[in-house]
Amino acid sequence: MTISFDMPGSIEDLLRKQGLDPAQIAKESALIELYRQRRITHHELSIALALSHAETDALLKHHGVTEDLPSPTEIAAEVEHILRMRAA
Repeated sequence: MTISFDMPGSIEDLLRKQGLDPAQIAKESALIELYRQRRITHHELSIALALSHAETDALLKHHGVTEDLPSPTEIAAEVEHILRMRAA
């Protein structure tokens, strides 16, 4: 599906001078907003942007969407659990 909209040339020029792709920025923004609204899942977001799970997490963090990402404490607990399971 193709979605298009008009963008002032000055904004497009500014983004391109920064080495950014306006179409990709618009796509990411729209999909991230759908994710924030819980209309699509993390997995669907990953597929739509052709990113791995970790890359999607990094992108969400970059955009300030961190409420459903695991905390450092949760990650440490998971690692500890995995290590205990491997040792058993």
